[in-house]
Amino acid sequence: MIFAGNKKILTYGLILFLILGAAGSSAGQTEEELAKKLSNPVASLISIPMDLDYDTDINPQDSGDRLSLTLKPVIPFSLNSEWNLISRTIIPLVSQDDIVPGIGSQKGLGDIFLNFFFSPAGPTPSGIFWGVGPAMLLPTATDDLLGSEKWTLGPTGVVLVQKGPWTYGILSNHTWDFAGDDDRPDINNTFLQPFASYNMSGGWTLSLQTESTYSWETEKWTVPVNLGVAKLTRFGKLPVQLKAGLRYWAESPD
Repeated sequence: MIFAGNKKILTYGLILFLILGAAGSSAGQTEEELAKKLSNPVASLISIPMDLDYDTDINPQDSGDRLSLTLKPVIPFSLNSEWNLISRTIIPLVSQDDIVPGIGSQKGLGDIFLNFFFSPAGPTPSGIFWGVGPAMLLPTATDDLLGSEKWTLGPTGVVLVQKGPWTYGILSNHTWDFAGDDDRPDINNTFLQPFASYNMSGGWTLSLQTESTYSWETEKWTVPVNLGVAKLTRFGKLPVQLKAGLRYWAESPD
């Protein structure tokens, strides 16, 4: 699939999602039930999303490219009969070339981002799922140009409703840097991810979301809009969800 760029920089790319539900926690559940759980960021289900993105023409001179594989394991821990702790980790592996003219190529691990949600084991009487906790960026990049060289910390939260085939809600966090290289730009970012999905028969899901970031340091927005279609199937007893989609950059810094 191809996703278009915004009015400033034209960007093309490929985005594929592979999500693996843990076999032990999914036994006896239908494709429709599992697909609905995968639409819920605080569902009690182990999954390993893997995003493959390819972007071209990403620098101001309309050249340069980046290939990234992002692992996003989601692991729930049962604290007691009423509360869960949901860990969501973002691990980027990146290969990029000439993203700024003249800097050459870089390959390796980027910064790892951690989210932890303390969440009730079930929805409220009105059908609302929610979770709150800390978020943290770790400066794990193996190359200076693949990361921020900053430690950040802040709050994160998610709230959503599932009614019939619909899931809709918002995930958000805000992080500030508290340590790291003083010569690198400060980090003071708000992240907003409103999302909606529609589950259909046969394990099919349509989804729409944005992953908007506002930098309070530069006073700039980055707003990619993602439209996706997913199909949950099984490899033997292991449930697998494959997802492809389009991305449009509604706003981004120059």
